[in-house]
Amino acid sequence: MSFKFKNIKNVTLKNWVLVLVGISLGSSVAFSGANAQTIQTPKELRIGYQKYGTLILLKAKGSLDKRLAEKGVTVKWTEFAFGPPLLEAINVNSIDVGSTGESPPIFAQAAGADIVYIGNEPPAPKGEGLIVLKDSPIKKVADLKGRKVAVAKGSNANYLLVKVLENAGLKYTDIDVVYLTPADARSAFETKAIDAWAIWDPFYSAAEKQLSARLLADGTNAVSNYQFYLSSGSYANKYPEIINILLDEINKVDQWGKRNTDEVAKFIAPLIGIELPTVELAAQRLSYGVKPLTPTVLESQQKIADKFFELKLVPKLVQVKDIAWTPPIKK
Repeated sequence: MSFKFKNIKNVTLKNWVLVLVGISLGSSVAFSGANAQTIQTPKELRIGYQKYGTLILLKAKGSLDKRLAEKGVTVKWTEFAFGPPLLEAINVNSIDVGSTGESPPIFAQAAGADIVYIGNEPPAPKGEGLIVLKDSPIKKVADLKGRKVAVAKGSNANYLLVKVLENAGLKYTDIDVVYLTPADARSAFETKAIDAWAIWDPFYSAAEKQLSARLLADGTNAVSNYQFYLSSGSYANKYPEIINILLDEINKVDQWGKRNTDEVAKFIAPLIGIELPTVELAAQRLSYGVKPLTPTVLESQQKIADKFFELKLVPKLVQVKDIAWTPPIKK
C-alpha cells in the first residue's frame, strides 16, 4: 500500500503513534487508502533481532514484555545472524516483526515477501565499514581491484561495498565478491582467505578490537545505513495496536539511549555475549530516534533498489513506497 505525506516536516513521533491507533489530534500526516478496522489482540508478538540496534536494547530492558503482558500478549524473541534470514522468517510467518539495515528489505521485496516498513532509526553511516587486516598491503579502496572481498549478500554492508567501490572509481565487477555469512567471513578474514571484509557492528567493532582490523572506508559520504523496522503486512494490518505499542516502547528506549550512552553497552554486552569494550565501540555508532518513513527515506531506499537491479543482484525493479505501511484507522 502507498501513502502520501503533507507537511512532512511537522511529523512527530507522537502524531505518528496516535495515527496508528486511529486517534485524531490534528496530526499533520495524511494517510491515503487506510481501512477502518476494529482493534484485535493476538496471543503473541514474535520479534526477530540481531546483535545490534535498538531491539537488542529493548529486549534487555524488558519494558515491552511487561507492557504487553498486561494485555495478555507474550513476547517471543529470536536472534538472527543478519537481515535476509530474518525477513524470510517474517515472510513464512515464523516471526511477526524485526529490524534490518537498508539492503535486506530490497532483496525481500524483490522476492515477493510479505513485508512492510513500519519505521526507521536515523542514519548511522559509521556503523559499518570495509576493513582489512592490520598488516595488509592494501592501503586504500582502489587497491582492492582484482582482490577477494567478503560480504553477506543482501545485507546492509552489501550496499556499502557497492558505494565505496564507486567512490573509489571501481565497479562491483572489478573485485572478486565472496558472499559469506558474518561468522564464515570472520574466519576467512582471520586466515587471510579473503583480502577485505564489508561488515557492520558489532562484528565490525569486534574485528577492530580483537584483530586490530584497519578501516578502508565506512559509510560516511557513501551510505545512510538506516535501521528499519518491518512486519508482515498481514500482522501489521490485523494488530495495529500491538505495532503502536512496540514503536512506543522503542521510542522510550531510544530516548533513554540518547541520555545514557555510557549505559547502553552495559545492557547489551551480557545479552549478546560480547566483551564490553567491543560493545562500547559499537554502541557509540548507534543512532536513536524511531520515526515514520518520510519521502526522503523512501527516496534513499529507492536508490538502493535501483542500484541492485542495475547490478542484477535482484531479479526485478521494485517500488519501495509500495510496502510502506498505511496504518488502519480504528472506528
